[in-house]
This record gives sequence, C-alpha cells and structure tokens, in this order.
Amino acid sequence: MTFLKKIIYNLLMKKNNFVGWEEWVSLPELNLPAIIAKTDTGADTSALHAFNIQVFGDEKNQMVRFGVNPIVSDERFSVFCSAKVIDQVKIMSSNGISELRFVIETEIAIGNVTKKIPITLTNRENMKYKMIIGRNALDGFRISPDKSFLQKILDYNLYKLVKNYGYRRNLRIGILSMEPNNYSNLKIIKAAEKNGHHCEILNTKRCYLNIESDNPEVHYNGKVLPHYDAIIPRIGPSISRYGMAIVRQFEAMGTYCLNSSMSIGVSRDKLAAHQALVLNRIPMPNTAFANSPHDTNHIIDLTSGAPLVVKLLESSQGKGVILAETKKAASSVISAFQQLHAPFIVQDFVKDAKGSDLRLFVIGRKVVASMMRSASTEDFRSNLHAGGKASKIKPTIEEIKIAKRAAKAMGLSIAGVDILRSSDGPKVLEVNSSPGLRGIEEINKINIAAKIIDYLEKRLGVAKKSM
Repeated sequence: MTFLKKIIYNLLMKKNNFVGWEEWVSLPELNLPAIIAKTDTGADTSALHAFNIQVFGDEKNQMVRFGVNPIVSDERFSVFCSAKVIDQVKIMSSNGISELRFVIETEIAIGNVTKKIPITLTNRENMKYKMIIGRNALDGFRISPDKSFLQKILDYNLYKLVKNYGYRRNLRIGILSMEPNNYSNLKIIKAAEKNGHHCEILNTKRCYLNIESDNPEVHYNGKVLPHYDAIIPRIGPSISRYGMAIVRQFEAMGTYCLNSSMSIGVSRDKLAAHQALVLNRIPMPNTAFANSPHDTNHIIDLTSGAPLVVKLLESSQGKGVILAETKKAASSVISAFQQLHAPFIVQDFVKDAKGSDLRLFVIGRKVVASMMRSASTEDFRSNLHAGGKASKIKPTIEEIKIAKRAAKAMGLSIAGVDILRSSDGPKVLEVNSSPGLRGIEEINKINIAAKIIDYLEKRLGVAKKSM
C-alpha cells in the first residue's frame, strides 16, 4: 500500500470504522455487487459459498471456476465466477469436519473501503449467510456485535446491471481440432491466454458421448469432461459428421459453441449451402444437381455449358473440384462421380474472375479482413492449399454486404466467405465454417485470433459493453 493510499485508508476508517455482526459487502472482481455477510473475528480467513467448483489451467497458473447463489431468498439465481488459485488449506469446520479448500485472492468492498483479501471457497448452501468475513478483511474496523448494517446498504437489484452490461471473467475454452500445432489453433490459444482465459485443444476423434436426456456428457481420455464456457469448433471435413455430433452434445450440455452444429452441417454440404444462399437471394454461380446418370446431359444444359466446374458436395481446400473444359469432358467426370456414388454439383465457370477470388473473414456481423487469392498459372483453383497466392485488397461495399448476408444465411458466427468478381456483380462461391487465419492475418497485418476472442467474450457477457 502506497503512502497516499494509506492516508486515505486511515481517514476512511476514522470516519466510519464500525461494522455490525452482519454487513452488506461486494466482491467487484467476481462480479458480486451485493452480498449479506456475517462478521467473524474468530476466523482468520474469509469464506464464500461456492458450488460446482472446477479447477482448470496448468500448475503454474491454476484457475478455479465456481457458482455462487448470492441472493438469500432466491437459490435459483446463480453467478458464475473464476479466479486464480493462490493456495489450498485444510479448514476445520464448526462441526469438527476437516475440509480441503481452495483459496483465491480478490477485492472486497465494505462501505467506502476496498482491499484485496484471501477467501476460501466452500459449499454453504445450508447456511444462512453466503459469506463469512474473517479478521483479514476486518483489519481497521471495529465490531459492534449487537448491531447490524452499519456500513453502506446495498441492493440485490444491482444484479440486473450484471446481466445487462456484462463483466470480466476468466473463461474455460475448448478448441475441437485434430491439429494441436496448427497455426490458427495456436494463435487462438495465445489470444485467449492473453485475456486471462484458459484454452485447450480437444482432439475431436478422442471425444466420446454419454447420451442421456437428464445428464448428457462428453468423455475424453477415460474421464468426463468438465464444464466449458465455450467451444470453438475447428473440425476437418474428413470427420464433419462425427465432429457435428460432438458439437451437438456440447450444445445439449448448455455450452456456447462459436459455430453451431447445424450451421457447420449446412456450410459443409455444398448442395445445402447453395440452397441456403438461394433462400436468402444471395448471388452465386448458376448451379445444377441430379442423382441419376440419365440426367447428365440435362444438368449440363442447366448451366451455361462448358467450361464448367464439377464439385463433390463435401470437397474442401480445392480438393474434389474439377474444371471440365468441354461438354465431353464434363460428361466423363460426371459419369465417373456417379459410378463412385459420390454426390456432386455442377456449376458455371466464371471466366471473368480470371482464376481469382476474394476471401472475406466475417466475425459476428462484421467483415474484419479480406484478401484476394489468385490461382497459379497451372491451376484454376485459387485456394492457398492448391498453390494459389494471396494479396491485400479492399472489398467493395456490395461485396461486404453480400459476405455478411452469406454468413448469416448459414447461421455462422465465424466464416470465411469466398466471392467471385464477375461482369454482373459479385457471386458467392463458398462459405467456410473453419477458415484458416495464417494467410489473411499475414496479408492484413492484424490479429484475427484476438478479434475472435473479443467476440466470444461479448457473446458470453464477460466483456464490458458500451453503455
């Protein structure tokens, strides 16, 4: 404590340094603006009611997540908090039972005095008071054992502000991915940890499910996974179906998923994706679909004719995408796909694009970055994984609007929207639900991973909103 702070502290103490045997206090860092606490000079450390206590993080930065029922008359109202663990202590309760408790350090406000104190966490659901104030918090105060509420009177209505405006809280975030060392995953983890959150990779294929109506669970490495505040799905196309099942399970458990299982499914199925674009009147290349080999010529005729593009419905990164230069070549490719029972669509080849497309990165309802991808001289595909090159570009207002509409049409919070520039305006080529960060971050010199975490905080109400 600085000299100036000590003077102010002493002045405040002299002005009103009496506390009763029960007092209103607040714990601002835990977002608990009003709690009725019992003063107890017989206890050294203060204690706070906590339920569903879960530890996360590593040994050097161990965190604890817990729920609190701060309103005595309403046990259904809960506030979830998180804090750094500073110690574990064995406490002997009044009934003689020894209990190992986590110790956290946080601010307490008693009247006009605010200070940092250690607090132990324990389940006090059967106790009248949700908090006990020990000697460490009462230093400088005088106790009036026969009086109550000698300090500032608070109000439970303060919790309405908590709900409306959000607050700071450390989150436990899981990334569903099979690539722990992937650039995008590592950047997201770094951005999350910079904001005080714990973020970890969950191998999608190692997750397995206990599907119970009353208690759905996700198991991992032989254990039930604890509660995650958020899941960021980064599921490869090869396991889309299984990955979506895992996301659905987390949704059933009440976990916020950055992209929902339904939106991922629509974006991964090219036929469903294009139909979603049609439903929302979003421009795209003319597209045709048929199941029977008897309709080959007819679906070719539904397009503008050769050259045209044949795409597998679950293709990604330019794989399973073939340019047919002639009608004969198109018929051969279609026939081959049909014999393999591989569902596909046929699409106009937009010559005006000249082998280039735009990738617009959408977070929420904002386009945060963009780039132009150009195909190599030996390929028509502009995907960076297919050898394409990227450059910075400023999209038009129309392109920005279309990108935002396309992401919304799929129900995606995070999306990479690919747009072709044609003579009759921009056309949406594809909407990616797990867009990579590397290329577009390097081109634009911005931290998109940090913007993803910022968006996640706002959606979960743990970041202060503008008032």
